[in-house]
Amino acid sequence: MAIHRIGFVGIGNMGWPMAANLAHAGFELTVHDARPERAREFAAQCNAVAASSLADLAARVQCVVTMVPDHHVVRQVVLGDGGDCVAAGLQPGAIVADMGTSDPMATRSLGAELSARGIRLVDAPVMGGVPFACDASLDIMAAGEAEALDAMQPVFAALGRKVYRCGAAGSGHALKAINNYINACALINVIEGLTIGAKFGIDTALMIDTMQAMCTGRNHPIDKKIVPQVVTRKYAAGMPIGFIAKDLRIAVDTAQRLGAAAPLAEKVLALWQAAGAALGPACDHTEIVRYWERESGVQL
Repeated sequence: MAIHRIGFVGIGNMGWPMAANLAHAGFELTVHDARPERAREFAAQCNAVAASSLADLAARVQCVVTMVPDHHVVRQVVLGDGGDCVAAGLQPGAIVADMGTSDPMATRSLGAELSARGIRLVDAPVMGGVPFACDASLDIMAAGEAEALDAMQPVFAALGRKVYRCGAAGSGHALKAINNYINACALINVIEGLTIGAKFGIDTALMIDTMQAMCTGRNHPIDKKIVPQVVTRKYAAGMPIGFIAKDLRIAVDTAQRLGAAAPLAEKVLALWQAAGAALGPACDHTEIVRYWERESGVQL
């Protein structure tokens, strides 16, 4: 099946540039958002159609992409609760692609329910923030039936630079949760080390230089977050602390359901939750340094 007509649900900070890239790539795009005015604004700017309802959107397209906060919203959008939903308008053989961060166990369950209706589910969460969404350089972790992934390849190509095929439904969301956990842990690791050094009186810039010179020190949080966001106090990486805590909750819950030991992940989750409670969940996640500085009595 060659996909030409796409429905996009969730025109938020990530969803807007992603949907815009699909429109620019030549797909016939129909959009929907919980804020109707947002969908209408996007449609006017990007030569798309703003659907009057989720069922209306689904009836127009071959594939629906969701970019919404969590699996609870995905389920409401796709299956509804006796009300408007995507499944009410999709034809058998259509594809639903959940590109947000969802609970992998919930994704498995949703995939089975949709399969009974003849609808195929692909989970394809992305790595990279708003800047990567804007320039279509996201990394995409896609999972689901091989034929559905083949059909989605041109869609993914318009959104990202690389697609990782992860296996059966839910595997993409599981891998995203694991990566989010590692990144969240690494950022805290670097900040903790810097604050210890600062307490000793070592210059922050010097510490960063030495970390970057070491093969184990030049890592994602230093180059992508500490230097451009933390040291400069810009705090504009684009992901709120509350979202990081939510993603970590998914990772911890998944580990617990699988019976996998994850004591470090549980501690990291607790730290991010504490920082969110202290600073506010809407703060940029790089602002977690303020929590560390407050707890340590030092400023980097």
